[in-house]
Amino acid sequence: MPEDRLVIWPAYFDLERSRDQGRRVATADAVRNPKLEDIVRVSADLDLDPVVEREKCYPKSWYDQPGRVLVLKKGSKTKTLRSIARALKKRRS
Repeated sequence: MPEDRLVIWPAYFDLERSRDQGRRVATADAVRNPKLEDIVRVSADLDLDPVVEREKCYPKSWYDQPGRVLVLKKGSKTKTLRSIARALKKRRS
């Protein structure tokens, strides 16, 4: 039986985006220009077993940086996004 995974797009953490443009975390937890590689690193640090899909593009801005990360579902998507966002922010500071 395959493991349940959540789709994580860099746009979810982008401080420059509004909620309508795809940001899914609070501005206090968002970062400027989130990189796919950073999301992969913090997801691995959080034991979420990240898998990168570089050929996929975020539907709301398919012309931007391609790529998404699939992570293990270990709770709600909101909690997972918050954990990743805070780890990204900590990594940047």
